[in-house]
Amino acid sequence: MMQLHYYPSTAAMVPHILLEEIGAPYERVLVDRAAGAHKRPDHLRLNPNGLLPVLVDGDLVLYETAAITLHLCDSHPAAKLAPALATRERAHFYKWIAWLTNTLQATLIVYFYPDRWVDAGNAGAAAEVKRHAQRKVLEQLQQLDAELARSGGPWFMGQAYSGLDPYVFTLCRWTRNFPELGRFLARMLERPAVQRALANEGLQPPYV
Repeated sequence: MMQLHYYPSTAAMVPHILLEEIGAPYERVLVDRAAGAHKRPDHLRLNPNGLLPVLVDGDLVLYETAAITLHLCDSHPAAKLAPALATRERAHFYKWIAWLTNTLQATLIVYFYPDRWVDAGNAGAAAEVKRHAQRKVLEQLQQLDAELARSGGPWFMGQAYSGLDPYVFTLCRWTRNFPELGRFLARMLERPAVQRALANEGLQPPYV
């Protein structure tokens, strides 16, 4: 049985939703980040970076949200969570998953944790970093909003739900002021798999 090592309301929500969509048996393993469990030796043996999520699938130990997403899509083809291989749609699927993790998620981390990028105690510099990151986040969210409008929906790649949708949902849960993203988030909340994942993580409304 697969194991998902997670903490609520983090990037682990992406594979959490995907596992619920797939319907394969899996076990959730709570790593109490608030208590520093992600920095303890037992977790560092799974992910030396001390981050979440981690997926254990038999003897395969996998970290990095995008890698876990691709593995779940590829190892459960019946779920149809990715376009067919060697198609233009699949190429764009790769492009967007790379963009979500390398561009939007990376910028969000700078926005939420600006103190990591400056000397300790330099509150002024941290505020400046946060201000610049916020401008970049807004530009990137506008790009996502425009892409949703272009695709014609209801999902990020158009008519077909894919592994990109839980990724966009997780990163954009607090962006309902963007028109297309707001409608997309509302549609995601109607999916039973999303509802189960939110309940499993013990989250309370409002979810977005």
